[in-house]
Amino acid sequence: MSEALETSQELSEVLEDLRRHLLWQEEDGGRVLQVDARLAAELRGAGLRPQAVLRAQAAAKPAQAPAPAPAPAAKPPPPAVAQTPPAARPAPVPRATPQEPVRPLAAREPEMLLDVPSQVRPYTGPLPGSVDGERPTLDEIRRELGDCRRCKLCSGRKNIVFGSGNPRAELVFVGEGPGADEDLQGVPFVGAAGQLLTKMIEAMGYRRDDVYICNVVKCRPPNNRNPEPDEVTACEPFLRAQLKAVQPKAIVALGKFAAQTLLRDSTPITRMRGNWREYEGIKLMPTFHPAYLLRQPAEKKKAWEDLQQVMKFFGKQPGQRG
Repeated sequence: MSEALETSQELSEVLEDLRRHLLWQEEDGGRVLQVDARLAAELRGAGLRPQAVLRAQAAAKPAQAPAPAPAPAAKPPPPAVAQTPPAARPAPVPRATPQEPVRPLAAREPEMLLDVPSQVRPYTGPLPGSVDGERPTLDEIRRELGDCRRCKLCSGRKNIVFGSGNPRAELVFVGEGPGADEDLQGVPFVGAAGQLLTKMIEAMGYRRDDVYICNVVKCRPPNNRNPEPDEVTACEPFLRAQLKAVQPKAIVALGKFAAQTLLRDSTPITRMRGNWREYEGIKLMPTFHPAYLLRQPAEKKKAWEDLQQVMKFFGKQPGQRG
C-alpha cells in the first residue's frame, strides 16, 4: 500500500512539474514541449526522480517540428533563438544549390575551346610611336619604350635589347628574348644561338645588316627562363609596333613564343613549323629557335627546309647575295 502511495506521489510530482513547465512555455510565447510518454515511463521504471525525467524529456529530439503557439496580443514574442532551447530546436533542412546549366561546346568562348596561353590572347591596344594609326619609326618606338619599367624583368636586366638591322628590311626574324650575351651588349642574337642564326641568314643569301632582328620581350628573363604571360603582354605592343615600322614582306618566327604571340595559335612549334601563315597580311614562317637547334642538332635539317621556303618566296638560291 505504501509503495503504491509513493508511486502515486511521484506521478503527481511529475505532472505538476510538467504543468508548470508548459505554463512557463506558454507565457513566454515559445514552443509547446512535446513529451515522450514511453520514454518517461521507462525512465521512471529505472528509478529516476521526476526532475531527471523532465530533463531527459527536454533533451530528447522531437519526432517532428513543433508548431508555434499563438502569442498573446499584449506581449509580442521574443526572437526564436532566445525562446527556443538549443537542444529542442529542429535542425535546418539544407537547400539544394542550383547548378549552372552546362553550355554546349559550340556556345563557349573560343578561348575555352583550346588551352590558349595568355601570351597568345589578342592584343587590341594602341601601338607605341603610332599617331592616329600612322606608320611609326623605330626611333619613335624606342623613345616611347624609354627606360622601360612595365614588367618585373626590368629589375634584373643590364640593357634593354630593342632590335637591330635594316629599318626597311624585307625579312624580319623574331625570337623569344635576350640571353646573357645579349643583355650585356644590348644587341639581339650575339651569343651562341646568335652565331648560328647569322650562319642561317648568310646561307639564305643575306647579311645580318640586310634583315631586321628583334625579340618578343626586350629584357632578359632570369636564368634564361621562358617569358611569363604578363611579361609578354607588357612587351607585345612594342614588337607589333616594330613590325609596323619595318613593314617586311615576310617574317621568320623563331620558336614557339614568337609564333604563338604573333599568330594567336597555341599549336606546338613542332607541328606549326614549315607551314606558311599570315600576320596582318604579312607572310610568316614558323621554325625552330636557334638555341633549340644547338641542343638538338638533328633538327637543323628541318629548320633549313623551312628557310628554303622563305628563300623560294624571295626568289633566292642558296648562297646567292643581293
